[in-house]
Amino acid sequence: MSESRITEITVQLHQQTERAILVSDDGDVEKACWLPKSQIEFAEKAGGVIEVTLPEWLATERGLV
Repeated sequence: MSESRITEITVQLHQQTERAILVSDDGDVEKACWLPKSQIEFAEKAGGVIEVTLPEWLATERGLV
């Protein structure tokens, strides 16, 4: 039985669509990745910085942890 662990990360929000957000961990849009809104929760902080709660496997797959 596989247990999905949840992690929280703080990232820079570059773009948002109806279904996904484009984020980077260092503010560099060239290295940004898309995260599907269907698999995450996020809250805006200040200056385009957001806190994202997502499955650990997704954060790892996208190179965010």
